[in-house]
Amino acid sequence: MQIKEILQALPSLSISDRLKIAESALQLVLQEKHSLTKDQQKCQLTLAAVTAIADYASGSELDIFSDLEGEDFCDYPDEDLHNSVNYVQR
Repeated sequence: MQIKEILQALPSLSISDRLKIAESALQLVLQEKHSLTKDQQKCQLTLAAVTAIADYASGSELDIFSDLEGEDFCDYPDEDLHNSVNYVQR
């Protein structure tokens, strides 16, 4: 069975069956991870980092909020902040 076929079949399965598949897949990944040597683990992490570079490059979807870096995301006057804290404590 090909990956495409598996992914197409998932929606027709029950939640319980999908969870069993996900659990089995995760167990296989963890078993493989634990069987790797330190050098193999380092190689996989390096490959993952290199692969992720494009995801964080300028113009990618993941840098959409980088224009906001350094800006306050909430700028409440002190009394508003004080009132909200008192409200939560009540």
